Amino acid sequence: MSMRPAACAALVAVLVALPARAGDRLTLDDAFARVATTHPDLRLPALREQALSAERDAAAQRPALQGTLDIENVLGSGDYAGLDEAETTLSLASILERGGKRDARIALAQSRIDANALQSEAARLDLLADVARRYLAVVAARSERALAQADIEQRTRTVAAARQRLHAGASPESVVLTAQAALARSQLDQRRSAQAEVAARQHLAALWGEREPAFDIVDANPLALPAIADFDALAASLERTPELLRFADERRIAEARLRLERTQATPDLEWQIGARAFNASNDVALVGSLSMPLGSARRAQPTIRAAEIEVAQVEVEREAQGLSLYATLVEAHGRYRVAQLEVERLRSDVLPMHARAEAAAERAFRAGAISYLEWAQLQSERSAMRRQQLDAALDAQRALIEIQRLTGHAFVVPARTTEKEATP
Repeated sequence: MSMRPAACAALVAVLVALPARAGDRLTLDDAFARVATTHPDLRLPALREQALSAERDAAAQRPALQGTLDIENVLGSGDYAGLDEAETTLSLASILERGGKRDARIALAQSRIDANALQSEAARLDLLADVARRYLAVVAARSERALAQADIEQRTRTVAAARQRLHAGASPESVVLTAQAALARSQLDQRRSAQAEVAARQHLAALWGEREPAFDIVDANPLALPAIADFDALAASLERTPELLRFADERRIAEARLRLERTQATPDLEWQIGARAFNASNDVALVGSLSMPLGSARRAQPTIRAAEIEVAQVEVEREAQGLSLYATLVEAHGRYRVAQLEVERLRSDVLPMHARAEAAAERAFRAGAISYLEWAQLQSERSAMRRQQLDAALDAQRALIEIQRLTGHAFVVPARTTEKEATP
């Protein structure tokens, strides 16, 4: 169906600008491909469709013919003690369906088959979004490890400068010990991020059943945030999302069920025809019967009313789901815009000023113009700002995944940013 290529393209655009595949390093496309070929949730719709097709074939069957053999007036008493007075009747019977019951059954079964395709597409989008979120978790852990490495390099320079001042008699040993403690904390952060990356890779690989993942992901920059459409344009595309389109199928199913219930108001005719043999006279005669239940229209009214309510209920549920999706899109779009602005302002204004201030503080500390605490405070503030930028970018990426899952829109991803642009 038409939604599938667009939806897959949308989720492929998630995260960041990725370089070409290198060796056995896993891209987001690779992760999608592995899940698409192995995950059981994506194999279930085909089996479900086969079952629904079997139900449609069963619904298309006409009422069965019934053969009956009756023997009367045998093994009794008197003249009926033997078989001389036996009457044998061989008959054929069935039901003549009226009111379009067979067509209504077929229409109901077919509407279920049509709905299955859209339901499977919605499940597919949810699964791909989960893949993107787990892949993002690996990217996040790697980015946090890179920040910790930058902190280690910064703290290492601080320890070296503190030792120089200690040897020159300009600072006490406590300054060196404090700097070493800060370095140890940065090393702990790095090891923690490395372990988090291992756990995130295992969580991702679990989607395709890999127990001991040996792959690595491609280098990715979560700070590269694409431009997205205005909210009104995204909100308009909600009408085409599988989560709302499925209500059209559900309405067709409910309407097909209503038509089927209405056919029950028209009574069926039960007919029977056969031949009766009289042993006493060796004569044969035709027999037949036609019967029709009474009060069918009255008995069908409760189920017809229930089916009518079901049709109305689908409309209300669609309206409620539409409001829920709209609210989710409002929240995700707002989060993305705010985080995007925060990432950009930190990159263009805050972090460059922090970098210049920290460099000036290092020169001043080496010259003995400021204390270690002043320099360490600037270092901590700069590290905190870089982590704030990464957290904002990751929040934006998660919001982007949600937006694309809701709308099926693919976004143009900007050119890959350099490390200098990403972490000033």
